[in-house]
Amino acid sequence: MTTKEILVPDIGDFQDVEIIEVLVAAGDSIALDDPLITLESDKAAMDVPSPKAGTVKELKVGLGDKVSEGDLILLLDVAEAEAASEAKAPAPRETSPATPAQEASAPPAAAAATPTAGVSFDRVHASPSVRRIARERRIDLNQLKGTGRKGRVTKQDLDRFKEGKVVPAATGGAPAIPPIPAVDFAKFGEIEVQPLNRIKRLTGINLSRAWLNVPHVTHNDEADITELEAFRQALKPRAEQAGVRVTLLSFFMKACAATLQAFPSFNASLDPSGENLIFKKYYHIGIAVDTPNGLVVPVIRDVDQKGLFELSAELAEMSGNARNKKLTPGDMQGGTFTISSLGGIGGTSFTPIVNAPEVAILGLTRSQQKPIPQG
Repeated sequence: MTTKEILVPDIGDFQDVEIIEVLVAAGDSIALDDPLITLESDKAAMDVPSPKAGTVKELKVGLGDKVSEGDLILLLDVAEAEAASEAKAPAPRETSPATPAQEASAPPAAAAATPTAGVSFDRVHASPSVRRIARERRIDLNQLKGTGRKGRVTKQDLDRFKEGKVVPAATGGAPAIPPIPAVDFAKFGEIEVQPLNRIKRLTGINLSRAWLNVPHVTHNDEADITELEAFRQALKPRAEQAGVRVTLLSFFMKACAATLQAFPSFNASLDPSGENLIFKKYYHIGIAVDTPNGLVVPVIRDVDQKGLFELSAELAEMSGNARNKKLTPGDMQGGTFTISSLGGIGGTSFTPIVNAPEVAILGLTRSQQKPIPQG
């Protein structure tokens, strides 16, 4: 047997993510892709799968610990044959040869490799990519006030610094409005205090930030879906043969993709300067899913290129992953438009909060039968 270190894989641009569940113990035999631990990131809970099969020799983390990419999870005893085959595999290339255009635009070697005047960035909250860009541009990150979550310095902060624009102090997502006065509720009767989990706390911050920054204009309307529902019912035999359940949501996604193609301003975002509109040539639609752990928005990609059955299958898979804490950060990135449906609750209309930096969102309520005069 050979002992291998199992590390936290790439979990997106997240650091110090809390472990909310440990799924293995020393002595357990695990297979490839078996879940080892569950992490709770800013947007969802996710399982970390094992990259190898073997026997857990020693756990290096515990419940409540906070980890980042590259941290040691456990030691795993793997079979000699697997270790030997891994050793013989050629190492992946770290970099590709630069094209002449890349070489021409690249910064001088000294600028790219040497920290700004030898200044340490250790106490600065920034991702590795932002640190690299700062070194290439010879920007002292200690002089910047990050506008990202928890004071994180972002690439936009570097761009603003380069343009000579003032970078505002971080507010941690808290709205600049008077706080609600504290009340001692226990004075009036029995109470119970339940701490919010990470997803619910950050969902509140993100939605508050979107509500305060995005002007919300709501338009309500009704659509006659009599023929659409008849067509959906007619599809049931074929859908059952394909092993999928076609819901109205699949039709709405296709309608949204067609609408975004016809009106590209709704498939766009303002750049950080607020002076340019970025038009996206892809149509990735986020679907808001209410889970016991909080609200998450998995993204279905390239909706314009997929059929109803394929979308129905992806919707079922994504919804199941969301409720079973199987979503990865990549599953919730890249959306250009969002659909929020309250069909399961009812009601006639509502105002969903725009999922910034998107510029629009569709809110759906339950279908109903009602008499409508014709002509």
